[in-house]
Amino acid sequence: MKALFIGRFQPFHLGHLLLLQRLSTQYEEIIIGVGSSQYRNTCDNPFSEVERKQMIMQSLDAAGIHKYRIVSIPDIHDPPRWVDYVCSIVSDFDVIIANNPFTRKLFSEKGYVVKGTAFFDRKRYSGKEIRRRIIQDEPWDELVPEVVFKIINNIDGIKRVKSVSH
Repeated sequence: MKALFIGRFQPFHLGHLLLLQRLSTQYEEIIIGVGSSQYRNTCDNPFSEVERKQMIMQSLDAAGIHKYRIVSIPDIHDPPRWVDYVCSIVSDFDVIIANNPFTRKLFSEKGYVVKGTAFFDRKRYSGKEIRRRIIQDEPWDELVPEVVFKIINNIDGIKRVKSVSH
């Protein structure tokens, strides 16, 4: 069986990694959909598609997870058509894994098997919380895999997150 996990990964964090570690033991392949892939350098989406894919690949490689593939899923801002749009990009999955209640609702309404992601503390491990901590100069490194911390520092991501937040 194959699972589709869609997220924006702004940035990829330890909650994502924990979930993917669990999914890798339950499914033959995990399809990781990088949502809103066309956006970068905004408050909600500071990191580019390429940067997010790099964060995911390096984190999963370091964790020894290899049964996955990454697909880009641009946002079309049309909820009634979104599920069909996603399925036009990737159609070979058996179950959708989703954090977002709206995503769960949209796929459920179309008859897909949808599973939640209650494997981690969503208040602690969230891109929004990590970006808030970066902006406020609070510790955030313990919320992301070490490789993600290094990538963000190497691309001057701290400065970018602060700059696009204003």
